[in-house]
Amino acid sequence: MPSVSHRSDVRPKLPDVDVDAFLAAHSGEWARLEVLARRRRLTGAEADELVALYRRTATHLSLIQSRAHDPAIVARLSGLLARSRGAAVAGGPVSGWSALGRALWTDFPVAVYRAWRWWVSVAAASVALAAIMMLYVRDHPEKLRLLLSDDRIRQLVDHDFANYYSEHPAQSFAAQVWTNNALVTAFCLFLGVTVIGPLYLMFTNVLNLGITGGAMLGAGKAGVFFGLILPHGLLELTCVFIAGGVGLKTGWSWIAPGELPRARALAEAGRISGVVAIGVAAVLIVAGALEAFVTPSGLPTWTRIGIGALAELVFLGYIAILGRRGVTAGATGDLRFGEREDVAPVA
Repeated sequence: MPSVSHRSDVRPKLPDVDVDAFLAAHSGEWARLEVLARRRRLTGAEADELVALYRRTATHLSLIQSRAHDPAIVARLSGLLARSRGAAVAGGPVSGWSALGRALWTDFPVAVYRAWRWWVSVAAASVALAAIMMLYVRDHPEKLRLLLSDDRIRQLVDHDFANYYSEHPAQSFAAQVWTNNALVTAFCLFLGVTVIGPLYLMFTNVLNLGITGGAMLGAGKAGVFFGLILPHGLLELTCVFIAGGVGLKTGWSWIAPGELPRARALAEAGRISGVVAIGVAAVLIVAGALEAFVTPSGLPTWTRIGIGALAELVFLGYIAILGRRGVTAGATGDLRFGEREDVAPVA
């Protein structure tokens, strides 16, 4: 009876790599790749060399991962390949000033522009709720007395509200205002994943505005209230509304991620929230300066409100013009390709 040969499906085990010999043989190539990846501009020959070394180093990483199991070398080569990929795509590392310019002129306005439905909705709901509260407190002073005594109400409307803007040196007050507002907006953005966080912060902000405004209106001091709130409040509240809207958009990204995996959608929204946090912090410097130097100044009320309205219009125009231009060019407000993590394609 003829014999039947059976083919084995077991593949021979590949020999392990001698790590020391591997390092001695290829360290020079990795060092050269590091040098090329750090250059801001590459010649044609250097770009070709970078691509060739990138491919070779990727092969080295694959060998180390499969046959040497050395975590230190794996981490080193993974970082080197990430930097090299960014250089190959962007043409070299981006300087700090270039990154700052890109953030100011593209990333921040694009991120805010793309989320406009969220923060405009937050603004409309907040303003409407604050107005309802003010009118209710004005027309029902007995409800206000459940929260504050008569003496405390008189102190608030006759002294505390107006003195708040002028009782401290302007420079110190501006720093204090900026710190407080920056913290509020940061919490709105980075607690966005909870959804409840931005909603709670928005409600407490509206509650404080509604009660204080209602007390001032009830005392017949609507002119004082709006004359002191509007010069800085237009820009300041817009920043808070943007933070609340973008924070809620971040939370919604993991509730309804759409076509992306949930973790990837949340990571993208989180990176964009970081961009918005930095941009809003910069805008709040202007709002803090208005609150410290314009609001308590001796200028006529219409002049102070006009300055605040002008600052608000400039900011909204900046968002609308540069944001729309960036979106048309394909910007998203997220990191560029090569700066983000590698992800598997999804259908």
